[in-house]
Order: sequence, then structure tokens, then C-alpha cells
Amino acid sequence: MSTNAPRSPRVEKGKRTFQIVASQFNAQYVQGLVAHAAEELHEIAPGAAISIHRVPGSFEVPVVVRELARRKKVDAIIACGVIMRGETNHAKNLSRSVTDALQRIAIDYGVPVINVVLSFDNRRQARDRCLSNTINRGTEAARAAVEIASAMSKLRGK
Repeated sequence: MSTNAPRSPRVEKGKRTFQIVASQFNAQYVQGLVAHAAEELHEIAPGAAISIHRVPGSFEVPVVVRELARRKKVDAIIACGVIMRGETNHAKNLSRSVTDALQRIAIDYGVPVINVVLSFDNRRQARDRCLSNTINRGTEAARAAVEIASAMSKLRGK
């Protein structure tokens, strides 16, 4: 695991729209991701419109992401969830299913989807990556969303 977060991109001056889709399961950790992502988006894209959509669990994240992408009124979508590995293959299967669905949505609709549906072996790992200010994956997701939104805007001549 990298302990170095990517540098913050230049402040984005244009009007952008970002959507965050967040699981309610493992709420403490997911809320850490959402809070850090939203804070970073406000910092580096101060004029951006940011909306948060809550879903029951990580499995439900892709269907809402798909609906948002289908509307084509968003510059990037950040998908947030936390999956804790247990004694069965359920977490592995869930993680793969969600990841595959999110990638397919991004490709099919041409809308950037930042996948922050994370799998952890234990709560310490989740705390370190979701609640910490040092290597928070929500912060990294926001930076990636701003960068890809800017790149897509340039490609589309907007």
C-alpha cells in the first residue's frame, strides 16, 4: 500500500458537477471517505456542485452510479463503500462484482467513475485509509475526480 497520496491538482476554476454514491453499510468508514472527498472537492474545485446519494450497501452502489451516468449531467462520480473480509468468499465476490460493474458503467457511458469501494482485512486497515488524514482514500478519490474531469473536458473541447 502506498503511503503517499497523489499531489493535489491545481485549483479547478470551471463549473463542475460531482456526484458521490455512498454505501450506508460500515457507515463510520464510508462517512470518513465521503467527508474527506467532499472537503477536498470544495478545496480544489470551489465552484463545483457536489451531491451525495446514499444506498444500503456496496452492492447497490453501481445501480445508482449507472443512473447518474446515464443522465450525462455529471463530470465525475465517486463510488464509496467499505467491504470487510470475513471467513467466506462473499467479500471477494462482492468486491469483484462491484468493481467490474463500475468499470463497465464508466466505459459504456463515457463518464468517469472513481472506485473507492474498498475491501479490508480488518478495522485497522479501514481506519488508516478511511478516517486518517495521512493516506485517506476519499481525498485521493476527489483529486482523481477533478483531474479526470479536466482531462475529459479538454478531450471534448469544453
